[in-house]
Amino acid sequence: MVEGRTDIGTVAIVPLAPGHIESFHHALDVVSRERKYLSFLEAPPLDHVREFQLGRIGRGDPGCVAVVGGEVVGWCDITRHDRLIHAHRGSLGMGLLPAYRGGGLGRKLIEATLAQAREAGFVRIELSVHSDNARAISLYDKVGFVREGVQRDAVYIDGEHRDAIMMAIVERQNAAG
Repeated sequence: MVEGRTDIGTVAIVPLAPGHIESFHHALDVVSRERKYLSFLEAPPLDHVREFQLGRIGRGDPGCVAVVGGEVVGWCDITRHDRLIHAHRGSLGMGLLPAYRGGGLGRKLIEATLAQAREAGFVRIELSVHSDNARAISLYDKVGFVREGVQRDAVYIDGEHRDAIMMAIVERQNAAG
């Protein structure tokens, strides 16, 4: 567990557990409804999120949440690809409630989750980020992601097209035997 203090309170970064799912769902919904950062415009129904996250937890997929006062205020997770030829890689997703952005919490979350991924033998972690999300792109650059390409007009929200930047970290030394 990683602990830190923000202006808003004490933050614990802990592995995602079943008891976090309802609060995670709320945080996912808040960030989704901002209509800027995620592939969701609102969170899927709670039962779908619960099933998805319990599956991730059961498979041992990396994932951490930032918790303040028992409530999830941010998350970072990596979902392993399910086909055998792609099982060495996973897709990263993350988000923070607006009040917790800009203070280094995102970096702590992603570093904790990447450490879990390395322990689990992931070789490649990939992500897609909206091209206008400068704060996220800067964070991904700082922790070692490299840009692999641009998907033009990959996102369409509220009548506006946006590009998506594809980024990845590749660490072959994590490969099993």
